[in-house]
Amino acid sequence: MSTSQFISVRETAQLLGITEKKVMDLIEEKKLQAYRIANKFLRLKKAEVLSLRNSGHVVKENLEYPHSPIDRVKDFFYFNDFYLLAGILIALLLYIIFYT
Repeated sequence: MSTSQFISVRETAQLLGITEKKVMDLIEEKKLQAYRIANKFLRLKKAEVLSLRNSGHVVKENLEYPHSPIDRVKDFFYFNDFYLLAGILIALLLYIIFYT
């Protein structure tokens, strides 16, 4: 068999429209057969993946992230809270140093 018949977990996830974790779950549930190449790389047969996709047993997941303004603001504060607090603290310390 040529290596073009085998695809990675990421490529499998893209073909099936699901997350890579869901692909690993399908492997654990024995719904997909995985093969180790060089005892290091996990690969799946493309024909088996396409067969599973065409059978309709795998439901595509909504992989799109919600982009509402409220979600963006929440994400901004979640990922940047340290920098915001550090900036406020530095500004407060500079105020105390130079104006008192």
